[in-house]
Amino acid sequence: MCLIVFAYRVHPEYPVVIAANRDEFYNRPTAVMGEWSDAPNILAGRDLKGGGTWMGIGRNGRMAALTNFREPDLQRTGAPTRGHLVSDFLKGRDSLNQYINKLSSTYKNYNGYSILLSENGQWVYYSNRSDGPQELTPGIHGLSNHFLNTPWPKVERSRRAMESLLTSDRPPDMKALLSIMQDRSIPPDEALPRTGVELAWERRLGAVFIHSAIYGTRSSTILVVARDGTTRICERSFDGQGQIGEVAFDLTLPFHPMKASRAVH
Repeated sequence: MCLIVFAYRVHPEYPVVIAANRDEFYNRPTAVMGEWSDAPNILAGRDLKGGGTWMGIGRNGRMAALTNFREPDLQRTGAPTRGHLVSDFLKGRDSLNQYINKLSSTYKNYNGYSILLSENGQWVYYSNRSDGPQELTPGIHGLSNHFLNTPWPKVERSRRAMESLLTSDRPPDMKALLSIMQDRSIPPDEALPRTGVELAWERRLGAVFIHSAIYGTRSSTILVVARDGTTRICERSFDGQGQIGEVAFDLTLPFHPMKASRAVH
């Protein structure tokens, strides 16, 4: 996952609205979102090379999404796949605090990442490149390949678009949310971050929706949770030629998503 835009307790009836893009090489084998045969509790896409996932939801109400931290000079070959950090949480029995403590104790094992985790209505952000976990506050948050709310152009552009979309009390429009994630506009060079990749790639990666000959946005995912726990998740998938499919699922979370959250420690 390379871009996540998250409206948390912004809409009066829908406390969780997430739009996200997963960017990856087109030749990396991937399964579309669905129930996992070896872990039926999980509803997610799957990286068929590493075995993990970038974003998913458990029928127990747990949710998680992950982005890689872009630091090409510090990448280590042989490091464990980061996608298991999402799937292990979704199917695990550790509490949210226990899982965060595990991440804090194993952070050196992994290449850089940021992860959003939710249990019983509480959302926490953690990165193995930051000082510690951070409980999310109400607002529209953005996460790409750096820290939460780092103001990269694609992050700010998509945050503004979601804010405009959620100005009314009407239910969030799934198609409009998907459209936000299809934005191919490339920022001017002076606005681009400098992350260690060559400028030509920095330009490609600067768009919300990425497309090149070998690498690009492979899926767009929308997750909307209502106050009563009614949840809809939709994934639109792509290859190098364009859209190749779309799936959607409805479920009900086993808790009230507007309940008061507990502070992490």
